[in-house]
Amino acid sequence: MAYFDAASSAPLHPVARQALLASLDEGWADPARLYREGRRARMLLDAAREAAAEAVGCRADELVFTSSGTRAVHSGVAGVLAGRRRIGSHLIVSAVEHSSVLHAADAHEAGGGSVTQVAVGRVGSVDAGTYAEALRPDTALACLQSANHEVGTEQPVAEVAAVCREAGVPLLVDAAQSLGWGRVEGDWSVLTGSAHKWGGPSGVGLLVVRKGVRFAAQGPVDERESGRAAGFENIPAIVAAAASLRAVRAEAAQEAVRLRELTERIRARVPRLVPDVEVVGDPERRLPGIVTFSCLYVDGETLLHELDRAGFSVSSGSSCTSSTLTPSHVLKAMGVLSEGNVRVSLPFGTPEEDVERFLRVLPPAVAGMREKLGAPTAEKVVRDEDVLVVDSLGKRCPIPVIELAKVIGDVPVGGLVRVLSDDEAARLDIPAWCEMRGQEYVGEDPAEQGTAYSVRRIS
Repeated sequence: MAYFDAASSAPLHPVARQALLASLDEGWADPARLYREGRRARMLLDAAREAAAEAVGCRADELVFTSSGTRAVHSGVAGVLAGRRRIGSHLIVSAVEHSSVLHAADAHEAGGGSVTQVAVGRVGSVDAGTYAEALRPDTALACLQSANHEVGTEQPVAEVAAVCREAGVPLLVDAAQSLGWGRVEGDWSVLTGSAHKWGGPSGVGLLVVRKGVRFAAQGPVDERESGRAAGFENIPAIVAAAASLRAVRAEAAQEAVRLRELTERIRARVPRLVPDVEVVGDPERRLPGIVTFSCLYVDGETLLHELDRAGFSVSSGSSCTSSTLTPSHVLKAMGVLSEGNVRVSLPFGTPEEDVERFLRVLPPAVAGMREKLGAPTAEKVVRDEDVLVVDSLGKRCPIPVIELAKVIGDVPVGGLVRVLSDDEAARLDIPAWCEMRGQEYVGEDPAEQGTAYSVRRIS
């Protein structure tokens, strides 16, 4: 079985396993106690903090360990907003942040705060100038991920940090995806990370708050972790997290070159092997191990099951893999195709042969699915003056897009096709199909049932 979902959770690094097992015998006592066992546990905790701080590029007393990366984000956002409440209650986030950041923003807004969501371009990157325009006198905090978890696009953190610093606004960086590859550049103020993303054990997060940043921990606190992460520290897991971070960093430069070549191979060959594919994300400024693409006329969940049966564990941002049947917020913000979406994220040490086998397995898997779907002709097609109306109500994507593709040639150049659909994913996938196929997306209008999406034939 080839595991290609390291962006969700990386396999436990051998160094992490060794450190975890070794510290189970030494790090079980209370590090706040002065007797021998407590002092030994404190030494392990302090050494882990020093190692993690060196990897991040901060002071050891600026870093605390939390129970998860999500907890680090929530504590970081809430703590800075509370510490700067006299400045204001305005929060800035990008549209492609991890859900933990967006959930924290939702909670802030529900509590009476204001939130500005900065848009991204088609490759998923923000513009520093747009962040500058979003800053206000009452802005308390800005957030920006170092690299995107779904498409791998790296963000201009240093440029945004400089803009925020000039305005006197702290920048919180969610570095969960990139921290294993290197330090986050720029004059950021707060940083979060998650050990299971770099091969450490789950249940360990990092929260770094630079000296001078106003911070007020929220909720009940105790004396542990500088009052910023209540509860007894999981010292064996923390030791393993720090050890694995140091280990992957030692391998990162060499492994980045190798994985970048493998993902570039996927980016280049998938569109040649599989028709009607859109490769998404920045082609240059991206993490080494992530490549994401979407296949027209394919059900994303079914495709993942087909690849799983063929021996590949991959993930997806497709609407068809969500219980809510809504597109990934990242793909939606980018305005790219969501149907048949596949994210390949290669862990350290991925063999070249696994990638080559994946490239052999994917084309017949997609072709078989398209054949099963039959690229069906529209069951209900009527003429409304010079407009061809396709009734796809009650059908989930990719069926509305397939039916559009089947009838676009039935109207003259300049003619319109109106697709009736009640699937939320059609709002993203029909414009994306037009972009890929060189047709004009005219817009949408409310219909008696669902929504009518209008497409003009250009070629």
